[in-house]
Amino acid sequence: MNTLTAPLRESSTKREILLLLKKLGSTTIQEMSEHLGVTGMAVRKHVNALKKDNYIQSSTIRQHIGRPTYIYSLTDLAEQLFPTQYDVLSLELMEEINHMFGELFVDELFKRRRKRLEQKYQLAMTGQNFEEKIVTLAKIQDNAGYMTSLVKIHDDKYSLEEGNCPIFQVASRYRQACQCELAMFESLLDSRVERKECIADGGTKCSFTFENI
Repeated sequence: MNTLTAPLRESSTKREILLLLKKLGSTTIQEMSEHLGVTGMAVRKHVNALKKDNYIQSSTIRQHIGRPTYIYSLTDLAEQLFPTQYDVLSLELMEEINHMFGELFVDELFKRRRKRLEQKYQLAMTGQNFEEKIVTLAKIQDNAGYMTSLVKIHDDKYSLEEGNCPIFQVASRYRQACQCELAMFESLLDSRVERKECIADGGTKCSFTFENI
C-alpha cells in the first residue's frame, strides 16, 4: 500500500475527518465532533496526529469576546490523498507537445522547470553551509510529496532517499525529468551527486548520495 494514501484506506476516525474536511473545506473540532458523532477529545487526538503528519493545518479566528476559534483544513499534501486525473492529464499534454513541437521542445520545457525550481530552492538555502543545504533540500522535497529520508554517512557525505515520486507517470515516459532533478541537486549543493536507484527505472525508491568536494 502506498503510505501516502493509507490514511484514506483506513476505516477510522482519521479517514472520516479527512473526508469531512474535503467536503466542508474548513471547520472546527466541535463541528467535526457533531458531524462524526464522536467526542471532541477523540477528534482532537486524531486531528493532532494528522497535523503532525502534515495532512491538516489550522488557523485562528479572533473573537470580540472569549477565546479565539481554531479552524482546521487540509494541507496541499492531504489533497494528494484523493483521486485525481492530474497524472493522466499531464502525460497527455506532454504527448501532445512532443507531437506538435518535437523532443527538443520537451527538453527545453524540463530545463525551464529545473531553472524555476532551482531559483526557489536557492532562495531557501541562502547563507547555508553544505549540511544545512542538504537538510533544507530534504524538507522541501518531503513537503512536495517525495517522502524523503536523510542519513548522514560522515561529515562530507549524505544519503537521501525519496520513497515516492509525485511525477512518476511523466518521469517514466520522459526521463528528462530525472536528469534535470539530478542536475539541479548538483548545482544547488555544488557537490558530487550519484543516483543509486530510481523509481522510474523500476526501483522501490529514488536514492542519492551527496559528497562535498
